[in-house]
Amino acid sequence: MKNHFALIAGIAAAVVLLSGCTSRFSFSRNVTVNDSIDDLFASRRSVRSYDATKSISEEEVRTLLAASQQAPSWANRQPSRYYVAISPEKLAAVRECVGERNAQNVAGAPVLIVSTFVKGQSGFGRGVATNEIGDGWGAYDNGLANAYLILKARDMGFDTLIMGFRDSDKLRSILAIPDSEEVLAVIALGYRAQEPGTPNHLALDEIVKFY
Repeated sequence: MKNHFALIAGIAAAVVLLSGCTSRFSFSRNVTVNDSIDDLFASRRSVRSYDATKSISEEEVRTLLAASQQAPSWANRQPSRYYVAISPEKLAAVRECVGERNAQNVAGAPVLIVSTFVKGQSGFGRGVATNEIGDGWGAYDNGLANAYLILKARDMGFDTLIMGFRDSDKLRSILAIPDSEEVLAVIALGYRAQEPGTPNHLALDEIVKFY
């Protein structure tokens, strides 16, 4: 019995973490305290077909972005920035920046989020790169924040697709993104129109070495 309560407490703590640790926390529509965090990981998929009849509110997007702020970053520099296309006009404009195939895949998504990071912050000290990776640490930190975002999205019953094929110059113009920021990804947010397949993954021993 003691082990059972410990397991429940551990799962609850993990769900709270993924929920952004805010006072507005509510349990998932798809994942509950009785599910493991592994179930959340397993249910998240890169979705390429969205239900155009369903919408997502600005308040719900704010909840996702608040969760992304819980991600770690270099010296807590928090370099990630987000530009949310939620109006019909901006959605159409951003959709034209991700290539024909991606645009078809996300045609029904009610939200498109452009992620960027501020250059010269993560991986830098007094304006000088700390090591050879330089601004690569900013991209790394943005990836961490995006991971929190898409997991929180799934926790809320939403689906996502991270797109690296995009026209950064056009996005800068459409969303007034300053030159001090590097444009990384466009993230589609919506509800799956059909169940996606499960991709194959490399065997663990192909990616891990123990010494």
